[in-house]
Amino acid sequence: MRRCSTPSSSATATTPSRTSPTLPGVDAWPGKQLHSTSYRVPEPFHGQVVVVIGCGPSGTDISRDIAGVAKEVHLASRWSLSATSEKLPGHANMWFHSEIDRAQEDGSVVFHDGSRVKADVIMHCTGYKYNFPFLTNDATVSVDDNCVDPLYKHVFPPQVAPRLSFIGLPLKVVPFPLFELQSHWVAGVLSGRFKLPSKDEMVRDVTAFHSRLAARGWPRRYTHRLRDREFENEDWLAEQCRRGGPEGWRREMFDAAMQVMVERPENYRDEWDGGDYDHLLAQANRDFAAHCQRP
Repeated sequence: MRRCSTPSSSATATTPSRTSPTLPGVDAWPGKQLHSTSYRVPEPFHGQVVVVIGCGPSGTDISRDIAGVAKEVHLASRWSLSATSEKLPGHANMWFHSEIDRAQEDGSVVFHDGSRVKADVIMHCTGYKYNFPFLTNDATVSVDDNCVDPLYKHVFPPQVAPRLSFIGLPLKVVPFPLFELQSHWVAGVLSGRFKLPSKDEMVRDVTAFHSRLAARGWPRRYTHRLRDREFENEDWLAEQCRRGGPEGWRREMFDAAMQVMVERPENYRDEWDGGDYDHLLAQANRDFAAHCQRP
């Protein structure tokens, strides 16, 4: 976590702290628990039965990594149907389950569909929670269900803008291009090159944003989840910064990469299809070469 401040401003880039949900009965469960932040290599799980909670990128990657040495790997997801308990294709020792119902003193982990396994390890791949211990509890911003609120465009608290800003909160994004634009916007506002709306206008924008999320039925913890709105958000930031938005090839490459990841989750990082996407690489290389040319 870093905090860079001047007498009149503070721009904060934060690394959230990990979160591990409390499972009923887990205090008496005799196995080992750890969070994905502690995972490095699969060898310590050799011959063990491992339950992985969470089927996001970390959960799926770690599950497949461990499956090469573990006796069994059981991936549990709160998004699966309550009756789910099935073997995953491509692996003889991996199963996909519904959410965990409870852990028991005899070492069992019981899933919502009633199935159970005797497990040695529970691996929490359950994400992170925002935490700002350096901020006093003055109601300028609050964190409720992992929603940092109120924030104008996920960056400025209207009450104290531009003296306080948050860079790097959005989830489910390609981080560095977005965070670079956020940083550019904050720097421009602090230097006086860019102008923020009035406090009342920012408050109205934040209120309208939360109303739209509520109308979709999204929980508050999805406030900063921009997956389907990432490029829309980057285009808006680029306009504020008076610069171009993400290049067309970058958007196409992102869509192509997501499609390949879904189609070939086992080896999407290791294989390149070539012909279908080579034109995107050529465009990217031309852009990079132009940036790298020396005067």
